[in-house]
This record gives sequence, structure tokens and C-alpha cells, in this order.
Amino acid sequence: MTYKISQIAKIIKAQPGDFINYPISALLTDSRSLTFPEETLFFALVTERNDGHRYIEELYRKGVRNFVTEHPADNADKMIDANFLVVKNTLDALQALAAHHRQQFSIPVIGITGSNGKTTVKEWLYQLLQADYNMVRSPRSYNSQIGVPLSVWQINESTQLAVFEAGISQPDEMGRLESIIKPRIGIITNIGEAHQEGFSSMQQKCLEKLLLFKSCECIIYDGDNPLICDCMEKLCMGTREIAWSKKDRDRPLYISKITKGADSTTIDYTYLQYQQSFTIPFVEDASIENAIHCLAVMAYLNRPVAAIKERMAKLSPVAMRMEVKEGANNCLIINDSYNSDINSLTIALDFQARRAAAKGMRRTLILSDIYQTGLPPASLYRKVADVIVRKGIDRLIGIGPIISDNAYLFNVEKEFYSSTQDFIDLQPSGLFHNELILIKGARDFNFELISEALELKQHETILEVSLDAMIHNYNQFRKKLNPKTKIICMVKAFGYGAGSYEIAKTLQDQGADYLAVAVADEGAELRKAGITMPIIVMNPEMSSFRTLFSYHLEPEIYSFKLLEAIIKEGEKLGVTGYPVHIKIDSGMHRLGFTGDDMPKLLEILNGQTEILARSVFSHFAGSDEKCFDTFSKEQLSIFKHCATQLQSTSKHKILRHMLNTAGISRFTNEQMDMVRLGIGLYGVSPSNTDEGLKTVSTLKTTILQIKELKSGESVGYSRKEVLERPSRIAAIPIGYADGMDRHLGNRNGYVFVNGCKAPIVGNICMDVCMIDVTDIDCKEGDRVEIFGENLPVTEIADILGTIPYEILTSVSGRVKRVYFRE
Repeated sequence: MTYKISQIAKIIKAQPGDFINYPISALLTDSRSLTFPEETLFFALVTERNDGHRYIEELYRKGVRNFVTEHPADNADKMIDANFLVVKNTLDALQALAAHHRQQFSIPVIGITGSNGKTTVKEWLYQLLQADYNMVRSPRSYNSQIGVPLSVWQINESTQLAVFEAGISQPDEMGRLESIIKPRIGIITNIGEAHQEGFSSMQQKCLEKLLLFKSCECIIYDGDNPLICDCMEKLCMGTREIAWSKKDRDRPLYISKITKGADSTTIDYTYLQYQQSFTIPFVEDASIENAIHCLAVMAYLNRPVAAIKERMAKLSPVAMRMEVKEGANNCLIINDSYNSDINSLTIALDFQARRAAAKGMRRTLILSDIYQTGLPPASLYRKVADVIVRKGIDRLIGIGPIISDNAYLFNVEKEFYSSTQDFIDLQPSGLFHNELILIKGARDFNFELISEALELKQHETILEVSLDAMIHNYNQFRKKLNPKTKIICMVKAFGYGAGSYEIAKTLQDQGADYLAVAVADEGAELRKAGITMPIIVMNPEMSSFRTLFSYHLEPEIYSFKLLEAIIKEGEKLGVTGYPVHIKIDSGMHRLGFTGDDMPKLLEILNGQTEILARSVFSHFAGSDEKCFDTFSKEQLSIFKHCATQLQSTSKHKILRHMLNTAGISRFTNEQMDMVRLGIGLYGVSPSNTDEGLKTVSTLKTTILQIKELKSGESVGYSRKEVLERPSRIAAIPIGYADGMDRHLGNRNGYVFVNGCKAPIVGNICMDVCMIDVTDIDCKEGDRVEIFGENLPVTEIADILGTIPYEILTSVSGRVKRVYFRE
């Protein structure tokens, strides 16, 4: 659908103006996601951390001519062919436009809210109903105040059913989303602790979520959940309810029996007095609950019992991740092979584009047929062809009969195959070299087989890195700070073992202010990979000055020798006003200038022009332990005194920072101008005061072999382990060369297998270690967690009498890193 600018101006109540009446079909809130500039309306959103107005000139150069702003844009007089729709609040305007768009359609819309399961229920409904309706749904987890309007904008004349998620984190948010979604059918999945910090009680949060359903014809929920039932009763909506129950036979949907097998579950139910059953290929309680929600929707929509039974049996897991993996022949693989539609394709192409990162890699797209768009194939693939050209794709591999029939529409290097198997038969790993490959396919095409075929299979052990968890942790600490306080994110030591580039790129996208690395070469590698944000080098070497200047890396200055050397090098190269960061030794006694050094330091700094103090900082010796608080406060006093002296002789503002991760939580009022976020970013609370942090890094491997051994037999080098009973001993491909500390051997440590702790037996070898799985139901090929969600890195550190930093940074470079985003 398209709107004219004059229509939009009225809808969002923009200030009157003489507008050029361009047609608009695309809404944009992130300047990096531009696809169709000539049809795009950009909303310059203003947040605590960013201001969309700063990107207007860049977007204008790229062809965008329509902008919604909160004030006149800079240099607007030079953009004479552009429209500027000035409003009081750009987010309000975005939501008003989406709400108006929704009102143009009388189709059934399903709104889903709850603490967990929203995305799974949404995707399963799409799997179950796409054969009956031309559907649109929220892309991935687009359920926020910004994501919901962008989701609803997808509805067009061919849409027959829409499914949207709605997520909130504080009161007074759901009413805004309800006016945009206007669902006819509502589902509340459950109520948990997620985002509880914004609410005074669980009941308040539940009542807020239920506001999504005030105009619904039917509300679906767990009738055995006392909190949801109580809140439904309080609201007295007078709406038809399908409150399913495992206990109350009088409920319209009664779950009479749940029978779990080894890898499937059969659910017997009665709906309006008719008894039926179906089977799903899952056994987890959460999956069963999600399937029952979907059953209620299908029953309400009068889907045939036979269709329910057949489709439930074919439900597939919802792979909500875009994984980044190493491929053969110096390739990188982005695996997004769980769905394929034009909207999610655009999102995935954005993800790919942001990771090309000047590595000289070609961008390749492997794409299947796209289903259920409501567009004629020629129109659909003409649009796809346009998108992939705009996103810089160099090579297209199309798989499926429909995309193959439309091959003539694509003007890039291309090849086409009728099926996934036809492509796999070519042994595709040899067809790619130095390429960034996006795999994007509809579920029926089983593109996970392509991902497996292209992966670099050098090791069974991987470090899985959740970029979403890291973003969550960043925002957890961000909430503790004043909006204007800057954050330095520590990515030294290869991103605490997680891999510095992907971490840095994600932090750059999140609007972090600085990165910090240990040495100049680390910073140079990030620059080569496309990181443009400011980077501090914490331990610069005398030999690294040329690298610092060449890659615009900002060094820490901690001694007179280093200070005088960099000034001399700057003078030689004609450098002036180069930013540096002055380190004060306030009591840690590692590196830095002392209070007695200040007169000489000020004299040198004020007597030259080559460098400029951008910040001054110090480091706590014991901010994570309460017993050192008196000493920490003395350090703060010393630092502030030195910082004041430094500032007194400078004409420009010098940023001050003292707080590390523990300091952010324990001395929040001392945040000054900046803070340094380190281990907390990676999900570890050094002071055990930070609740709600998520695990970022999970070290996993697999069981290679299981042996049945008799009592009295020995295991491993030097026969350190002699079995005291008949045992099942599994070998796993991880050893001390991978970062597995040898002190964990001989039953000092353990790993996690299928929900159980398995002791490590015998001496740990270079590449392999053995575990006792006698009492664990497992088989060869099963996953083993070395540390992660089930076995926190802090627990391993306690066993070894060390700190989590050492565990994380000890993971060998030969262990493959796999990154994923929801």
C-alpha cells in the first residue's frame, strides 16, 4: 500500500507546509536499514541515547526525500526537493500513522502478549494457518513501541490474517500498542519475572498486559493460572473467553490428558463437548503450553479437526536465531533458515550488510521460494531483485521451482536449482571462497542441510555467544546511569574470550560511546573490520605509536616516559590535539600518575600541542567487596583532587571516570562523566549485586564415544582414576589446549549433560577429557555444556579458586565461535 505525503501529514498532524506529494510505501526508523529511498518516510526518533535528526543529511544523500522531525532539520534550505513533516513527537507520529493504517482493514488480527512464548506461539500459528490464509506477522521479535508500528505497516490489500506480538517493560505502554494492533483475538501466554523492574507487582504487570485485549472478540489464556484469572475477573471485559484448563471439565477447552513419549507428546482435549487428540513433536512443558494456545486459536477459527491433527504433528522448532558461523574456504555463514518472506529477508540482509565490514568478502545470498505473499510471482521476485541489488548482494543462489522460473528478473551473478538436494549433491563447500553467505529459506526447504554442508568442520567444540544477552546486559547497566553518562565497553582479551569484532559491532550498533582494548594491534584489527567508534588502548607500547595514529586509536597515558615519547612522536608526524586518556594511580599501585606527579604532568601537558587530555581516570582496587569501601572512598577522593587540578588548567572539558562494573552497581552516585563496563557486559556480576544479567558465552561440545567399563579399571593418563563400580565413561573432544583447566580432572570438576552434572574423570588430556555418565541418560552425539546457562562460569571459577575472567579468556582461539541474534 502507498500513501501520499499530504495524507500522512494530516494523519500525524504535522505542521502545515507546501509538500511535494511523493508516494510512501516504506517506513524507516533506523538509517542503516534503508532499502527503497524514493518511497521511504524516515522518522527521526529521539531517545535517551540517540537522535535520528543527525542522520537526515546522510539519508538525503542516499535518495530519501521524506522526513518526520521534531524541529527543522539542519541545512533544510539546501534540500529543496525534500519534505519535512514537523510534529511534537516523532514516536507518537509513527504510532498514529500505523494505527490509521490498521483501521483501513477489517481482517481478523491476533494479538499476543505475555512474559514468555510470544514468538513461538506467533510462529507456530503461522505454520498452522498459512495454508488457509494469506498472513502477515511480526518480524522476529518486533514487539516494542517502535517494532509494533513497523509490523502493522505490513498489512496490505491481500492480507487475510495478521498475528502480532506486543511486549511492554513499564506501565502505560500497552494502551499505545492496543490502539495500533486492535486485535480481535487475544492470547496471553503467561506472566513471569521478565521486565518486572518496571512494575510494583506481578498483578500490576498482568493487568497492564491485558489492556491489549479491550476490544477483542475472544481472549485465550490458561484458566488454571490464578493470577491471570484474577486479573481477568477484575477487568470484567465481557468478552468471550477460551480459558483452557487441565482441571476444570466445564471450561470450553478442557485438556483431559497429556502423555509424554521419548520425543513427542499426545494431548487429549474436549472442545465444546467433542473429544479429540493430537500429537506434537515436543516434550517440554513450555512447548505443550504454547501448542494448547495455538489449539484454542484454531478451534475458535473453526479449523477442521483433521487439519489440526495433521498440522500439529508437523510443527517445527522456532529457530529464532540468526547464527554466524565459520565456513570452509575462509567464508562466514549467516544461518537464517527458519523462514522466508520479504520483510524478514530485508532484516536478514541488513544483518549481513553490517557484517561485511570491509573484509573484502563477497556477499552471497542463498534464497528459497517465498510463499504466501499475495503477490504474483513476477511482481514478488522483481521486488526481491530490487532489494538484493540495493543491499549489495554480489551472488544469488536461488532454490525452488518458482524463483527459478523468475531467474530472468535478477541482474546479479546467479544460479538456480529446483531443490535443496540438487544443490547439496554438488558438494557445495567447494563452490564458495572468501564469501559472507546468508542462508535464507522457507522451512519446507530444509536449508539447515546447506548450513551444515558449508560449515567449517574442524572441531566439535564451540563457544556459543548470545549477542542478545550482551545487549540485555548492556541495557541493564545503562538503566542505572544518568542519560548523559557515557559508557566505555571493554572488549580487550578478544572480547573476554567471546570474540572482539562481533561484540564490538553489536555495541557500535547499540550506541555505546567507547570501546577499550589492551594493545594497539587489537584496536587496529577492529578498525580493519569496520569499527568506527572511538577506541581506547589501555596498555600502549612504545613501538605502537604509528599504529595508534594510523588507526586513530586513543592511548592511555600512565607514565612520564610514555607521555614524553608520544609527544615526541606526534611532533615528528605533525600531529596536533591528539586525544589521550590520563591514568591516575589513586591506590591500586599498578600504573598511573600519583598526586605528587600532578605539577610536572600539568607543566608538560600545557607546554605542548601534540596531544590533548580527552579523559582522566583511575581504577578501584576493591570496589566489588564491601570490606574495602573505606579504601574505595579514599581512592575516589584522591582521584577527584587530581582530576580537578587537571581540569583547572584546560580550556576544554576533560571527561572523568572511575567506576568499573562493580563500581557502577555499588557506587552509582560516583558515575561522573563516564563509566567502564567490563565483566558485567558478559553476564558476570563481580559483586553479586546485579540481578537479571544473562549468560553471554556458552562453551559446548559433544560426546564422541561411550565405553562400558568394569569396576577396578583405570581411566586416562597415569591411571589417576580407578573405577570403584561398573561405569559408563564418555569421551568429549575438549582438553587443556582448548582452555579446559587440568585441575578440573580427577572428579574435581564436572560438566552438564542432559540436565545432570557429570564428573570429569582421570587426567584431562590435550584434546580430550573423560566424564562419568553412569547415572545419566545420554548417547554418543549428545550435547555437553562446559559452562553456560546451566553451569555458570562463576561456579567453575570457585572450584579452581580463581575468577571468572580467567575462565572466559582461557578459551582457546581454535574453538569455533558461533554468534546468534534473536
